[in-house]
Amino acid sequence: MTNVLSADPRTEDEAASGLVLGVERSVAGRRWLWRRQPTVTSEREALALSQRHDVPGVVASMMAARGIGLEEAESFLNPTLRALMPDPSRLIDMDKAAARLAEAVRRGERIGILGDYDVDGATSTALLKRYFSAVGIEADIHIPDRIEEGYGPNLPALQGLKSRGAGLFLTVDCGSTAIEVLEAAAGEGMEIIVLDHHEVEAALPRVFAIVNPNRHDDTSGLRSLCAVGVSFLTLVAVNRCLRQAGFFAEGRSEPNLMGWLDLVALGTVCDVVPLLGLNRALVSQGLRVIAGRGNPGMAALADVAGVSEKPGAYHLGFILGPRVNAGGRVGRAASGSRLLSSDDPVEVRALAAELDALNGQRKEIEQAVLAEAREQAEAAETAAPDVPLVIVSGEAWHPGVIGIVASRIKDQSGKPSLAIAFDGETGKGSGRSVPGVDLGSAILAARQAGLLIAGGGHAMAAGLTVERSQLPALTVFLAEHLSRQLSGTVPQPGIEIDGVIGAQAATIDLANTLQRLAPFGTANSEPRFVLSNARIVAPAIVGGSHVRCMIADTASGGRLKAIAFRCADSDLGARLLGASSAPVHIAGHLRLDSWNGRESAQFVIEDVAEVWAGSTL
Repeated sequence: MTNVLSADPRTEDEAASGLVLGVERSVAGRRWLWRRQPTVTSEREALALSQRHDVPGVVASMMAARGIGLEEAESFLNPTLRALMPDPSRLIDMDKAAARLAEAVRRGERIGILGDYDVDGATSTALLKRYFSAVGIEADIHIPDRIEEGYGPNLPALQGLKSRGAGLFLTVDCGSTAIEVLEAAAGEGMEIIVLDHHEVEAALPRVFAIVNPNRHDDTSGLRSLCAVGVSFLTLVAVNRCLRQAGFFAEGRSEPNLMGWLDLVALGTVCDVVPLLGLNRALVSQGLRVIAGRGNPGMAALADVAGVSEKPGAYHLGFILGPRVNAGGRVGRAASGSRLLSSDDPVEVRALAAELDALNGQRKEIEQAVLAEAREQAEAAETAAPDVPLVIVSGEAWHPGVIGIVASRIKDQSGKPSLAIAFDGETGKGSGRSVPGVDLGSAILAARQAGLLIAGGGHAMAAGLTVERSQLPALTVFLAEHLSRQLSGTVPQPGIEIDGVIGAQAATIDLANTLQRLAPFGTANSEPRFVLSNARIVAPAIVGGSHVRCMIADTASGGRLKAIAFRCADSDLGARLLGASSAPVHIAGHLRLDSWNGRESAQFVIEDVAEVWAGSTL
């Protein structure tokens, strides 16, 4: 196959600017940037990768653009747990936690689990419940209500687990910064193990064990794990302890941990952690497990969502994940965890239908909040374009959608963004960041500075609770903190492009070849191409807010089907629907589309630029 990345005719000015086809401002207001500008060195790297690992030139070029060298290439192309699985004992407190959990299993203790209400929390608690059930232990799960209880452990919830017979307690995807609550619970005689991955303060709760690769004293090198990854490693360690103690030599079957990697994959993709190294292996293997439909709840959710093709990271992040999240956002917080931990076919069908309906409600609520938030964001950008983040807030915004709204504002502005829902004088906020900006550490610093009631998170996502009176000071603090991270620069809205091709080159063959780079996600973005000098043909709105069309190649006359999601009311949607005979450049992803057993190539449109907005070919 021809290396499409080497066929990019650019002027010297375009090459120097880093702009693709000179596009400084697209229809969506974004700059088009090369992921990595082709150089003699990068071309040599790609050639070496192609020759040594027998991969097509297009794959080798994209690996080189992502910084994948000769030594990392094998584990990137063929990620296996056999090669990448670490010894769980590398994590601080892991041996202590695993030994205590194994003891609880041998003694038949009831275990109380308190988890977060997002996908990472739901998959973590479901994974733990399935394991403990398999070894004959009753696990009682509590997922705090987002509105009534807020994020993280609270004393009444832990007391409730204790009153129902729990003798050992786990907090999952939360707890590392809940010093007051957990120490109060410990003071009541509760033995607590924290399984978490969020940024921590210098002081940690004084509890039995805290397994968190982001502890300041942890040297495991596993900082990129999410909570379900930490939970999986914990169960590997517990299983080892039980095996060494002869637990499975007494006629008991040893649980097949690999069979639950579907849960690990779902949580890992949805928590937006880097899909490299161990995470890449967990997701790759987990996708194979998902294809086997062994988890009744996940299979029911795929059915209700209309997923019939082979699942990929896209399906987890954009189809299944939002539905699991919907319970914690606008419905019953525990629904996602219950769905993923149940084997009752009647129950999982009912829960899948409930979550699908709640996801529809979530979309309606989100759109109303997003319209107001966008107006604020645009006004703020006009008034202060040099501020390195965007903060929007509103009265009575539903707390369950502010994370999604923050993500949409981040995509629009190209800057880290926070959305805050005020109820009286107190607001709950959620933030999303951009690559290279650690929002979690900034929020934690604001909390330590006394500007927040609560707050924390990780590099790409964070949450907070703030008094209205502190919002101006918080805005100044975060702007200064992020400005230091960025060395005084201001993030600009832009998208990174891997290559420029003609529509006739966007074939099934190319789409299949690109799958060598999958799974896609943070730190391994799905390849993005520009179809140059193409025409939009027969556009139409489908599904309420999507725009479907055909892309015609002006040179060859060939056609390619395409779709742009959730854009009908945007500038991009207006440009597509108002298509003329004038050629445009189109940016997006090439994917396989399966329908009735037939595969075809489809282009997922993200942006459009007028040919005159940049250089022409």
